[in-house]
Amino acid sequence: MKPTANAIEVHDLVKIFGHFQAVKKINFAVRQGEILGFLGPNGAGKTTTIKMITGLLNITSGSILVNGLDNQKHMALIKKKIGYMSQKFSLYPLLTVRENIEFFGGISGLNRKELRDQFTRIGTQLSDELLRQRVQALPPGIRQQVALLVCLLPDPEIILLDEPTSGVDPAMRRQFWNEIYSLKKNNKTLLVTTHHLDEAEYCDRVMIIHNGKIVLQGEPAELLSQNRQTSIEELFKQVISAHGQN
Repeated sequence: MKPTANAIEVHDLVKIFGHFQAVKKINFAVRQGEILGFLGPNGAGKTTTIKMITGLLNITSGSILVNGLDNQKHMALIKKKIGYMSQKFSLYPLLTVRENIEFFGGISGLNRKELRDQFTRIGTQLSDELLRQRVQALPPGIRQQVALLVCLLPDPEIILLDEPTSGVDPAMRRQFWNEIYSLKKNNKTLLVTTHHLDEAEYCDRVMIIHNGKIVLQGEPAELLSQNRQTSIEELFKQVISAHGQN
């Protein structure tokens, strides 16, 4: 049975930077317990939209509801429900893995016992030697793994992953998606951006944004059938071409 309630609702959302309109009155919803793949070329508005959902960017106009709460009025409550893995900044490179976990655990509101419990859990995935290493010395795949663990520290209900598999090898990408599926099985809601278009076929639904507008959304199999395409990559090329490159 498909989930019916919405974890995130976006209504007529607009973001303007000076004279540039980055997001142009978009509307979409993310259902509770689903994986929504958010696709688009560089500069299409994906990260800007996610940052407005998390409260990192102010909304120019429109509204965002997270579990029914208006994020312009109830951001303090919403932050307790959301985990965000940033495309660029997720960890402090000069701190060790352990120091990053302690720092982000603290600002997430974990008490000492909760943080100890988290280290016990993380210890099953990361060695003591790795915990002592500085983040800047980690391979890209391990760095992304640590960033995901940090994102999950407060056990968020809704998880926003901005390019989580960027720069990692195929084996690590599969590991990431195994973790994403595990999160879904635990009733988490996930919004995932990716440039690896084959990954979009792992999502319950996909949404394509181009030049600040949502140009297509739906279940992958249905979209492929409706548009007579055999892969999300070919569908993506078709949609972007139909709506112009600029």
